[in-house]
Amino acid sequence: MVLFSKSMSALRGLRSRAVIYGGGSYSLSSCKAGGGSLDHYTTCAKLSEDPLKESSPSDMLVDSFGRLHTYLRISLTERCNLRCQYCMPAEGVKLTPSSHLLSQNEIVSLANLFVTSGVNKIRLTGGEPTIRRDIEDICLQLSSLKGLKTLAMTTNGITLARKLPKLKEFGLNSINISLDTLVLAKFEFLTRRKGHEKVLESINAAVDLGYNPVKVNCVVMRGVNDDEICDFVELTRSRPINVRFIEFMPFDGNVWNVKKLVPYYEMLDKVVAKYQGLQRIQDHPSETAKNYRIDGHHGTVSFITSMTEHFCAGCNRLRLLADGNFKVCLFGPAE
Repeated sequence: MVLFSKSMSALRGLRSRAVIYGGGSYSLSSCKAGGGSLDHYTTCAKLSEDPLKESSPSDMLVDSFGRLHTYLRISLTERCNLRCQYCMPAEGVKLTPSSHLLSQNEIVSLANLFVTSGVNKIRLTGGEPTIRRDIEDICLQLSSLKGLKTLAMTTNGITLARKLPKLKEFGLNSINISLDTLVLAKFEFLTRRKGHEKVLESINAAVDLGYNPVKVNCVVMRGVNDDEICDFVELTRSRPINVRFIEFMPFDGNVWNVKKLVPYYEMLDKVVAKYQGLQRIQDHPSETAKNYRIDGHHGTVSFITSMTEHFCAGCNRLRLLADGNFKVCLFGPAE
């Protein structure tokens, strides 16, 4: 195995999590900084006493399948202020004690290790990332990392509107807002919470602040919101919004039912039936979405085909969880 961290001193003061690469999989092991005793996670990874040789991004971030990983997703919290039915049960989920979650300094220090090794994009996720009280400071520190080109966030938009001006000032330069329905009653049914107007307000705020595009993530479920596909497309007519239709897929917190899956080609057929001049946009090799432009529309439409046409071969994403564990694949159970 190749240790991602270049020396023990690079991790001292973290608590400390060593990133281990090998065999196409990755893991985070924990040990107390400078001590070597075990804490609540796993046995401490044995770090080399000698600093590792400087490595190029291709050395450090290419897995055994030849994929170059330049995109790091960081979960800032397990907590969320919604209870979306496809994400978690109504009573919520058992949370990791806050003392066992990554601190701001740990997040920034680990992110710096990745960025100095070739990662150029970081996305902040959750849970709901905006409920962290130090979210602005985290953005400021991450955006200051030399070599980082994109600092993005995926959020449900409930508290985003009032925080977004400061977040943008502190370096957040890309935003995804989750919204599965334009109908108030459906929103409250799906999320088990109120806040529909707040999400719409956040989308408007992002447009007004100059985010281009403002990405709107919509998980499409048969019999729930598949009748709203063209209504969502209308959001792209006069504003720089990229609506991203996501195939319904299994998560730990949901009861997945294949009958709810609306495949990409079926969604596309609905759009083609109503709109003229639909054009495919050239995708980047690591792009997870199939992107389209409609003649006369300022925005774009995308389809994320997680279930019907997977994108594993070009996937360049790594995932750092809020408790310090590490995943490569969203579908993989291993950490």
